[in-house]
Amino acid sequence: MIVLKTAREIEIMREAGRISAMALRLVGENVKPGISTYELDKIAYDYIISQNATPGFLNYNGFPASACISINNQVIHGIPNKNTVLKSGDIVSVDLGAVFEGYNGDNAATFACGEVSDEAKRLIEVTRDSLYKGIDQALEGGRLGDISHAIQEYVESRGYSVVREFVGHGVGTKLHESPEVPNYGTAGRGVRLMPGMTLAIEPMINIGKPAVKTLGDGWTVVTKDGSLSAHFEHSVAITKNGPIILTDADYCKKQ
Repeated sequence: MIVLKTAREIEIMREAGRISAMALRLVGENVKPGISTYELDKIAYDYIISQNATPGFLNYNGFPASACISINNQVIHGIPNKNTVLKSGDIVSVDLGAVFEGYNGDNAATFACGEVSDEAKRLIEVTRDSLYKGIDQALEGGRLGDISHAIQEYVESRGYSVVREFVGHGVGTKLHESPEVPNYGTAGRGVRLMPGMTLAIEPMINIGKPAVKTLGDGWTVVTKDGSLSAHFEHSVAITKNGPIILTDADYCKKQ
């Protein structure tokens, strides 16, 4: 069942989104050679707690950290640890969220660590841009497939592939709500978009083929061909006046 949010609920989600976005920004600012993913996770945890919120990912279905931190060919759900230390040339995908007054924020971004290759820079840019192509289609009266198709068309036109096994989702009092939001699909198809819907739109894009696999830890998802992968995500509310990005870092700057 899709849960439509009231204006008041969306305001609470905007605060959850602000906290999530600021935590993500702080982690990104600390993505530098020599830091461990454990230390990055602690930065996220400490900030979220300082805002009278709780990390939405910590212990979610048993996940042991506040942030998923995935490096290079790791697509999503990388587990932070003290032994994984970043080096120059890595690309680092960070996915995290905060719960505020019972509502979830959820966002992700891929950061360059030190000097990265031109192909890595381009992958990050295309993945980020594809997220906004999808958000542009999050319009009242449209269809869910409009979002999915816009992402897929943009990514594939630039020679990259869309991960199929993992998708975006509704977000609210639960981290994962209906509907699923694939990053591929047909325009004009799917659920009708209505004001009050809140969606986590999150393209996961590979340089190589789209196939992925889950490692033995039960969490970390990697590309099967070992190619680089990038991930961006915003929580978005659909309104009569167009989409509101609940996890907008630019919005955070103004506070």
